[in-house]
Order: sequence, then structure tokens, then C-alpha cells
Amino acid sequence: MKRILLTTSAVFIGISLMLSGCQTNEKAEVKPLSSKPLFSKEPDATALYQDYLNRDIRDDIFYFVLPDRFNNGNTANDNGATSGISHGGLDTTSERGFHGGDIKGIEQKLDYLQKLGITAIWMTPLLRNQAIQKDGIAHHGYWIVDFSEIDPHFGSNDELKQLIDAAHLRGMKVFFDIITNHTADIIRYKECHQDDGLYQQRLTRCQYKPLNTPESERYSPFILTQDEAVKVPHWLNDPQYYHNQGDSTFEGESSLNGDFNGLDDLDTQNPQVLNGMIDIYQQLITEFKPDGFRIDTVRHVDLSFWQTFSPAIVEFAKQQGIPNFHVFGEVYDSNPQSLSVFTTEGKLPSVLDFAFQDTAAKIFYQGQSPLLAKQLFEQDDLYKDEDSQADLLMTFLSNHDMGRAGYFINEAGIASTEAEKLQRSILSHAFMFLSRGIPVVYYGDEQGFTGDGNDIDAREDMFASKVASYNDNTLLGTHATTADDNFDTSHPLFIAISALSELRKNNRVLRRGEYQARFYQADTRAENAAMFAFSRIDRETGEEWLMVFNSGTQIAQISIPMKVSSAVAVVDTQAGIQSNSIEVADTQISVSLPGLSYGVYQITPES
Repeated sequence: MKRILLTTSAVFIGISLMLSGCQTNEKAEVKPLSSKPLFSKEPDATALYQDYLNRDIRDDIFYFVLPDRFNNGNTANDNGATSGISHGGLDTTSERGFHGGDIKGIEQKLDYLQKLGITAIWMTPLLRNQAIQKDGIAHHGYWIVDFSEIDPHFGSNDELKQLIDAAHLRGMKVFFDIITNHTADIIRYKECHQDDGLYQQRLTRCQYKPLNTPESERYSPFILTQDEAVKVPHWLNDPQYYHNQGDSTFEGESSLNGDFNGLDDLDTQNPQVLNGMIDIYQQLITEFKPDGFRIDTVRHVDLSFWQTFSPAIVEFAKQQGIPNFHVFGEVYDSNPQSLSVFTTEGKLPSVLDFAFQDTAAKIFYQGQSPLLAKQLFEQDDLYKDEDSQADLLMTFLSNHDMGRAGYFINEAGIASTEAEKLQRSILSHAFMFLSRGIPVVYYGDEQGFTGDGNDIDAREDMFASKVASYNDNTLLGTHATTADDNFDTSHPLFIAISALSELRKNNRVLRRGEYQARFYQADTRAENAAMFAFSRIDRETGEEWLMVFNSGTQIAQISIPMKVSSAVAVVDTQAGIQSNSIEVADTQISVSLPGLSYGVYQITPES
């Protein structure tokens, strides 16, 4: 029997800190990843990441950004159009207002994104909105009135083309956030609204009326004179193409047919609506040549719509010379059974993996059992069919609706120090980058943003903010606040994420490797109950990497039954504290890890 003790000291991407000894908010020293990561099987990685057009989506690392909150590249467009429905809303002191960020601002920060390791940019909707509605201001872009041009708050059609061209020159992809479920809130109902469009006395919403409502009791839709032709293309101005059943309760049939928070709900079962929406987005592909679409509110549209829409869009993009056009949907549900319906029956290649987000938060932020990860990955076959599979899922930790990883860590309340909060964020990002699926970084997470949870409270400015409720937040890993300009490439999270990006991009096994469970402790009372391990195995090359995580705060050890001849450490996340160790015997591998750390090991099977 042979025993080999290996100390991990090859490549440093974690933070060097003692969880019990750091001062609050003190930035920890981070040792960056080697310029030539070990064990790269891809000598042509540079060429791969320049060839945006032919690159497989599984090779990408996404950055999800709200342009209005990222960087203001042109102050002249801060109030949008000079007049009309797309004018106004600038209020830099309000969470709800426009803050001035735009397309030009994103173009100016491509160096920053490239240094972070980003290969694909996903922006919230850019098409022209109704700037101001009863419930807020359209800084997010989801209240569209014109599907043919860019909202003047964000820039122009030409500026978007310039951004896409600039990104493509760097090998970076650009994804549009699109909407088929609804338009801006233009339609009124005589039974709910006054002639001037305001609600009748004592009403704040229009009660949902189900499909079986008698004709004489249904809503009578009308449009104010000044808004009768405001939507583009023109057919969108006709109420016959909408459900007109009142506000959704997000339950039962109203989830499909009701107005989403008052927005005009399109009748997507109508063939003319289906064909009209396909035409709208085919025209956008023709004009702008984006690399893919993220689709909003997918579960609020009937499944038959997606069965036709998604294949038609992907095929059209191929005809336009975009061979790897990728489509993924937002299905706001953490149940893989529900999510997978849309990738199989619904014909969408991919969805955002809300189940992954939920699992990661429970394990790394709330301290729940890693068995949740085992249960999650055991359901991956649900997604498999001719055009979808689990490694096409978009994995994420934070977003613009739920809130940020930093907020979830704060809310869980189990982290005793600021240093521990930072380490929990780094550890969860490592889990995202090393697991199956395509990682999506939410803008600002790399700067330690925390937010106050939910939509507008998780949409802080990257440029110096004037919003008091943003600026009073304590960020992770820095003394800075959102009142500062936050494009700090020396932030511990920025460095950790950029190193994970480099590691992933230089090693195919982390992008193509199949998941295989290696260790999960069934006894949740055991000393090593917070540890778990899985492999990524490249079936084409036979290469295997072992990922071991310790989600607890104490040092622990596990033994994994595996017949291997060697196991070489690729990553050491605790350099300078306690060396991670791995012991290889004939029939097992033993790994010891400090609390809140992980190890990555290249495995050579026994011949």
C-alpha cells in the first residue's frame, strides 16, 4: 500500500485570512492566480476566447448588469427623450429613479469586465420604455412601448451596435433581455378607471376576472387618446391582442392571463401575437446581431408559445450567421421538476437555475447540510433532451429581483465576523464556478455589494451613488461604500472571481466535465458533516478533477473511496494559514480542509 502526503501550494486564488482574527471591513491580502494555470489541456484557450461567434455557450462566464446602475458614459441622455412617454424619471437620490447609467458607460468598462474574466454580458432590457408609471420609474427597462429602438435613457441604436462591435473585438458576447409576456401599462378598463386613466375611488388595482366570466361582466378596455398609437409595432396598440382580465394574483390561471403588476398582458395563445413576437425579435437579431436572449417572465406565458418561439428564434439566428445563438429563460421557481418542464416540453435550451441558487444559499450562507447539493445534482437528468441538458443551465447566486449574496449572508446571521462573511461569499462563488452549469456574476457582487434584499434594494450604483439607503450598507471585503466609485480591481472578491474565471477558461474539464458525487455525509451530526466532494470528469479526455468543500467553520477531514495513483492539488484557498492536505492510498483519498475552504485536485486513476 502506498501513502503520499501532498500539500496544496500550487496556485493561490483564495484569501489569506484567519476567520477569527481579522478586523471588521479590513481588506485581506489576496494572492492572484498564476499567469499560466496548471494542468491546462487547452493550448489554444486564447484563440477559443477570441472566437465569440463559434464558442460553445458552456465556455462562457456571464456578467448580469443593469445599465442604468453601472456607469454613466453620456450625461446628455440622463433624462431620456426630450419629451413624450420616454422622457423623465431622473432621480439619482431615489432607489426607483433613473440614475444615468447607459450603453456608452458599459463600453467604457470593457477593460474592467475583461480583467474580471467575463466573456458574455447580459443587460436588462434596452428597448424604449414608458419612463414613468403609477408604480415607479423604468430604470430596469421592463416596461416596453417600442420594440424597434433603444430607450433614449440608455443611448441609441447606433451606440448599442458600437458596444456589440467593441465587445466582439475582445471576443466577448452580448445578450439581450427580452419580454414577450407584456408591454408597458397603457390599457385601462372602464370598470376600474376614470376617463383620465386614474383609478376610480378606493381602487388601487383591477381585480382578476377568470376566463369563465360571462361576456357581459368582463372588462371593457380603453386607451387614452394620447396613447392610442404609442406602441411599436402598431399592432400592439390593439386591445384584442391582450387578455384584459385584470391584475394577476400569480396563482392559478391568473399567473398566465393576468396583468403582471398592472402591465398589459399579451394573449400569447393568439397566433398573431406569436408570429408578431417572433417577427419583432428576428428583426432585432437582423439589426444588432446579439449572441443570445434571456427571456423574462417565462412561466407567465403558455407553454405552447415557447414550443414555437424558441426554435424559430434559434434557427433564424443561425440563418443570420450566428451558429451558437443561446436562449435561456427566467422561470422563477426553485423546484427542478418545474424548471425542467420549460427546457423539455417548452423547447427552451436553458433556464436560470433558481434551484442552484437556493441550494448554494442554504449550504454556504445558512449552514444547512451539503446533502442538499447531492439532492440537487441527482435531478439533473430531468433537463436532458435533444436540445438541453444540465450543463447548459445558468447558475447564479444573486439577481435584481431576489437580492444579493451579501444580503443573504447577512440575513442568515451565522457569520460572526466580516471576514467570515467575505469568505462565505468567495466559497459560494467557487462552488458556482466549479459546478456544472454556466456561471452568472451579478454586477457589484465582485465589489462586495450587500443591498437590502429584493428588486430595487439590490440595484446599487457602481459609480458613486447618492441613494442614502444604498450608501449606509456595509460592503464585504472593503472600507468603501456605494457612495464611492466601485470599480476596484484589487477587491478580494474581484481577485477571487477573476482567478476562478481564469481557472475555468483554461481547463476544459471545468466546463465540460460530467458531475459525479464522491462524498456526502449522511450523518448530519458527524464532525465532517459540513464537507462534501464531487468530481468533474471529461469523458472525451478521461481527465478528472476532484472538488472538495468544507462549508463549516472548523477544520475537518473526509475519506473518499477511490482507486487512484496520484492526486495533485490545483488550488489552495487557505495559503498561509493551514495547508490543506490530501493523502492517497490504494483504495481511498483522505482530504483535510480548514473551515470555509475548498480544494481542487487533479486525479490520475490507478492504471
